[in-house]
Amino acid sequence: MQESWLVIGLGNPGEKYAYTRHNAGHLVIKELAESQGVQLRRHKSGCQVATVHLGYPGSEISTFNIAALDSYMNTSGIPTAKLVKFFNIDPASKLLIIHDELDLPAHELRLKRGGGEGGHNGLRSISQSLGTKDYARLRIGIGRPHPRQDPADYVLSPFGRAEKALLEETVINAANAVTDVVSLGFTQAQQRLNSQKS
Repeated sequence: MQESWLVIGLGNPGEKYAYTRHNAGHLVIKELAESQGVQLRRHKSGCQVATVHLGYPGSEISTFNIAALDSYMNTSGIPTAKLVKFFNIDPASKLLIIHDELDLPAHELRLKRGGGEGGHNGLRSISQSLGTKDYARLRIGIGRPHPRQDPADYVLSPFGRAEKALLEETVINAANAVTDVVSLGFTQAQQRLNSQKS
């Protein structure tokens, strides 16, 4: 049986952080659950987890698991490692982390495999817990703050009213990129996303 993808959205728990820039990963997981008609349920790892079946009943194209971490961003590695162990996957081939990215223009999407964490505390925690940086990421651009604003305050601030329509489109596009990864493979999904951007 082919190993299923595990797709994890990063964020902070609680309504206070629900629509902040740092919770872009959570928003995509929520969109995936709603668009695929599944309900996120509490898992023993301390996360909200669901299994998604792409395709038609009885003839699924792909099955994959989605999770929204309920831990704070800087401790994302512990529940991620628990989920990787529970689903018995190889992080290098079947783990996709969705996260906000300061180094990309707002609402730009990029698929990337491996590399550094770019100062992202969630990615740093995951790399430490897994003992590797070799896992796939879906980066959601949030842009850079005003020079006078602390980046830590910026990522924890909510998306502005003017961004709401763009945010909705970005989240839907990110969810589509995830289903492309699962159904087409990482490389083809990456090429498709890049072609859409250009």
